[in-house]
Amino acid sequence: MNRREFLATTSAAVSLSLLARGTLFGQTATTPPVSATPPPAPGAAPTPTAPPPVKVEFRELRRGVGVFTGRGGTIGWLSNRDALIAVDTQFAETAAKFLEGLPGRGGRSLDAVIDTHHHWDHTGGNATLRPVAKKIVAHEAVPALQKAAAARSPQMGDPTLPDTLFADTWRMDAGDEVVSARFFGPSHTGGDIAVHFEKANVVHVGDLVFNRLYPVTDKAGGCKVQHWRDALPKLAAAYPADAIYIFGHGSPKFGVTGSKDDVLAMATFLDALVAHVAAEIKAGKSKAEIVTRQNLDAFPDYHAAQNSRLPINLGVVYDELTGA
Repeated sequence: MNRREFLATTSAAVSLSLLARGTLFGQTATTPPVSATPPPAPGAAPTPTAPPPVKVEFRELRRGVGVFTGRGGTIGWLSNRDALIAVDTQFAETAAKFLEGLPGRGGRSLDAVIDTHHHWDHTGGNATLRPVAKKIVAHEAVPALQKAAAARSPQMGDPTLPDTLFADTWRMDAGDEVVSARFFGPSHTGGDIAVHFEKANVVHVGDLVFNRLYPVTDKAGGCKVQHWRDALPKLAAAYPADAIYIFGHGSPKFGVTGSKDDVLAMATFLDALVAHVAAEIKAGKSKAEIVTRQNLDAFPDYHAAQNSRLPINLGVVYDELTGA
């Protein structure tokens, strides 16, 4: 059954200042949400509170390739006798924990840090890893996107930029592993890539997949939802059928790793999202009316009880379809 048949049977712009507060992105399956501290009453002295401890976890998947969860987007890693690689870097605090606990590191430098895209919860630890990394790799659009995001949210500080850029594909030998990266076109942002550990057959797709979560649709960062919808089946077809995928974010039920079916499930959701907005536009509804919906009934696994990102998703698709 293809995803359009599945749909038949199953019946705005993002502000990156929110990212810095940790409210924009879904937590990984092993990360508890960070609670917000209410502001003090006028004239009252603020009550000092310690942030909750961050739980981190290293989990090996295949042949020295694994996933690290903490706060922010997941980190993929390779550790073998001759090479160390990190895919994404989360934030400074958890990047330090990652570096400290990386299996088999023993004080060695990282042969490469690879950024799947520019968002702060995936690159905020670049500065922490930069002193021990031989290079930081990313799509050629990433530096400009990082700078533009920092200009919109100067409180985030200056980003640490990648120094090894590519347009379509990139590849390197890493001990007994081969690591490659590919750009499938603007999707979640204008610079998303998939990173393949070829012998282990593990693919880190960053935020190209929010595993059963309403995704971030970063219009200012180059999000193209219709292209994203069409790119995911091509991505799934590009890798072996038994590949293990690492996702940038996942719901507690489904987690941050999965299979080709989970990639296609994301494509199915995006297809339904576009179809829903197109139908609402055809019915004569305004953008203000369309973006009031908090959940799509056909996708209960994505439902958010509060702070749903679906209204932003709907608004971005509306702007795409209407040329706004």
